[in-house]
Amino acid sequence: MIRALLILCLLAVAAPAGAQAPEAHSPQTPVGAISTRDDRATDLAILTRISSILAQVPQFDGVRVQVDAGIVTLDGEVAEQQTVDRLQALLARVEGVVAIENGVILSTDLGTRLETVRDRAQSRLTQLVAGLPFMALGLGVGALIVLAGGWLSRRQRTLSGIAPNPFIAGFLAQTIRLVAWIVALVVALDLMGARALLGTLLGAAGIFGLSLSFAARDTIEGVVATMLLSLRQPFNPNDLIEVNGLRGRVIRLTSRGTTLLTLDGNHIRIPNQIIYKAVLTNYTRNPERRFMVDLTIDPTADLGRARDVVLKSLKGMTFVLDRPEPVAWLDASGPEHVVIRAGGWVSQDGTDFDLARGEAFRLMRHALDAKGYLLPEPVHRIRIEDSQAEQSRPAPARPADSRLSDAASDAAFEEMVERGRIDDGRDLLSPTPRS
Repeated sequence: MIRALLILCLLAVAAPAGAQAPEAHSPQTPVGAISTRDDRATDLAILTRISSILAQVPQFDGVRVQVDAGIVTLDGEVAEQQTVDRLQALLARVEGVVAIENGVILSTDLGTRLETVRDRAQSRLTQLVAGLPFMALGLGVGALIVLAGGWLSRRQRTLSGIAPNPFIAGFLAQTIRLVAWIVALVVALDLMGARALLGTLLGAAGIFGLSLSFAARDTIEGVVATMLLSLRQPFNPNDLIEVNGLRGRVIRLTSRGTTLLTLDGNHIRIPNQIIYKAVLTNYTRNPERRFMVDLTIDPTADLGRARDVVLKSLKGMTFVLDRPEPVAWLDASGPEHVVIRAGGWVSQDGTDFDLARGEAFRLMRHALDAKGYLLPEPVHRIRIEDSQAEQSRPAPARPADSRLSDAASDAAFEEMVERGRIDDGRDLLSPTPRS
């Protein structure tokens, strides 16, 4: 791909020159109808006119001309190829010229060539000296534009009012500086009269921008993703999120990536373009969250009463919300056992979700055991017709566990997240959660 881009750039640069080359060196031939008159007077008039024209141009001093039947024959030496082309185009405009036999060659005299180079250098030096005031004016105006753009980009208070997000404000400041430099360059070159150079620079900038967009595609994608995340902010600091199977608390969002603190205490930095394109789950955005617990009982038990025991136990838990109401239903998993799926809602403001789910499972399992709904034993029963086996009685319920677990959120883990949030000016998340 890089080789193809280089070939494309070379073709784009070389195409204009290649298209103009045949036009610049193509011979100019006389046009129009050829007269039937062929006399010495006409040839003499053409020779006189051409000689008077060549006498006015110093570059044509070494050119000799002959005219016969309207055909102009040229020979001699000139210092530059441009002089030969100019002579060909000039003589083609003379009336009565039928054809031009151009035998003019480039001079091989070193002194003549050096004199031509010296004259050209003196002419350009003269033009440079004459254009110094315009160059100074262009540089001065360009410098003023750059200074004005730099002053405006440093107005942090103004930029913060336009874009409260620090990343957007910094991007806006860089854009102002870049635009100021471009405007300064265009105005300076226009005042200097270098419009051809300006067109060349703009064309090269377009090709360079196209190549850069392909080469730095990942970087540009990361910048755009950071900008969109900074504007939308799908999560706040300390939110519990999950991205591509990675779960953790949000520590910070920078221009390079988003840092998470996993529930095991590990730091994970995820590139912003991955977060923007992936499916993101924010467990903290909605404070109310429902947990689900599976409870296994014997299929021969009274399933309706067992479900009522589970619902009553859920409603009696202090950390379970009244609305939305707790739910429980039966899920037949096999011939040896039945599963009661129970769920309740908790508020994550001050309650740890995992601890609440574990405590709810303990309390509901204890309530079922107290009512005789024990776990099914993985045994096979063998009936002997002649034997009189005693009917098995349900095992006695285990004593109630009066100890209650604390389902409050882990304050130590919250402190770990806050310690990871270093205020170095690169965090793009709002410090206060939104309502």
